[in-house]
Amino acid sequence: MAVDHAAVTATHRPVLTYGTHAVLVECAGTAEAIALAERVSAEFDEVVETIPGARTVLVRCARPVHDQLRRRLSTVPVTVTHQHPTRTIEIGVAYDGPDLLEVAGLCGLDVEQVIAAHTGQTWRVAFCGFAPGFAYLQGDDERLTVPRRSTPRAEVAAGSVALADTWSSVYPRRAPGGWQLIGSTSASLWDAARTPPALLGPGVAVRFVDLGARP
Repeated sequence: MAVDHAAVTATHRPVLTYGTHAVLVECAGTAEAIALAERVSAEFDEVVETIPGARTVLVRCARPVHDQLRRRLSTVPVTVTHQHPTRTIEIGVAYDGPDLLEVAGLCGLDVEQVIAAHTGQTWRVAFCGFAPGFAYLQGDDERLTVPRRSTPRAEVAAGSVALADTWSSVYPRRAPGGWQLIGSTSASLWDAARTPPALLGPGVAVRFVDLGARP
């Protein structure tokens, strides 16, 4: 994976108690959270797992967390790199989601402009969570920033393509959800018999392809 550029950050991060054997470290943003998780996993012997989020890192330890570790996590500098992914996955989408028209209104665009914005950029997997195979995709078109639904759905179909806040994602399985649904795909995001089971992992690039179907 080629590196575009890098910036070294060293800041005082809040470290919150998360039981006796874990802490939640608050970061300035997603890039810092990913970089911190990678450094801590590689260099901190007492750490058994790190789980990055949008602006946090959950750090789980083999023994109770001590004050020295808290101080290290709070101040350790990290190198935030901006990288070009070596693997890009295309996902075909039928833009037939029940929230597509509402999303267009929220964005100040028409439906075709929403579709063009969604397919016209490269999304990157920042981290995974919520459910196996559920990847949080970062884009660079701020016009597609939309709130979550005020009332979540009790059931969202597998393969639903969605937007929420600055993220896009694809529901890997049937589940409750509050994201705005703009389309659907037949791509398998999670298959336990596949290696690896998840189609999308951190650092992977995603291009959505319009299959031309409309409501």
